[in-house]
Amino acid sequence: MGSLIEPPQRADGERADVASPLEPPPPVRRIAVDATPRRVSSPPAGASAEPVRRRQPTTGVRERMRLEHLTIRYGEKVAVDDVSLPVRQGEVLALIGPSGCGKTTLLRSLNRLTELTPTASRDGVISLDAQDVEALEVTDLRRRVSMVFQQPNPFPMSIFDNVAYGLREQGTKRPGRAVLAPQVEEALRRAGLFDEVADDLAHPALRLSGGQQQRLCIARALAVRPEVLLLDEPCSALDPRSTQTIEELIVRLREDVAVVIVTHNLQQAFRIADHVAFMYLGELVEYGPADQVFGAPRAKRTREYVAGAFG
Repeated sequence: MGSLIEPPQRADGERADVASPLEPPPPVRRIAVDATPRRVSSPPAGASAEPVRRRQPTTGVRERMRLEHLTIRYGEKVAVDDVSLPVRQGEVLALIGPSGCGKTTLLRSLNRLTELTPTASRDGVISLDAQDVEALEVTDLRRRVSMVFQQPNPFPMSIFDNVAYGLREQGTKRPGRAVLAPQVEEALRRAGLFDEVADDLAHPALRLSGGQQQRLCIARALAVRPEVLLLDEPCSALDPRSTQTIEELIVRLREDVAVVIVTHNLQQAFRIADHVAFMYLGELVEYGPADQVFGAPRAKRTREYVAGAFG
């Protein structure tokens, strides 16, 4: 039996392609809104759609270092201009900003590494536990304020000896392997590396992968039990999996040490930092909680930077 209603025909004799009037119209979808929609702050430009590992607040935040009106010059050039900041245990402080803005110079000044540059000079005060760092013996300062550099730099020796190096340098006598083994294991565990190398501690450290080498360098820094850990772009040379491992490590470590990280990666700062300091041309443009700096920055230049207008 044919259709009850024949579709109309076009002038050329072909049937017009229209829906039958007997077919019901598509249902109308309605969305009930019983509350005002909640605005969600956007992550920095280019951020991944993957869930962000949000920072959980720590129970005890304690100030370990303070910068007051810090100015650093290389000859006549001002690299850091009148910067004041707190550095707290229980938090990760991220220094962000375009290349050449003074982030690494500021970081290196915290344990007086800038003094290694002959033309460098400093004004202002840097204090560690309320004591001017100028009053501290520089070796003791660098034990208490340890630094991990951008490129992994394990020593050409065994995994064990890399971690034990700082411990052996602390005393007048060189303790043996059996004495140092518990401290080496603890440092490797804190760096999240022990389970991967427990059976290979005598193997050359240079045989480790890039991510493992960087965690070994962190373990070497942690072995002397510092109060502040400085990280200069520690993930820039690593693959995404190693980067994630080290980011998770950094968030865990902030419970025991104050962590300051320099990063060009805004997404990384958004994921791991509790407070963010944005620097531009040596000046501190904005400092505040990470959610505020990225979600509702106060300064126009900060808004432009986190939106990707320059970098």
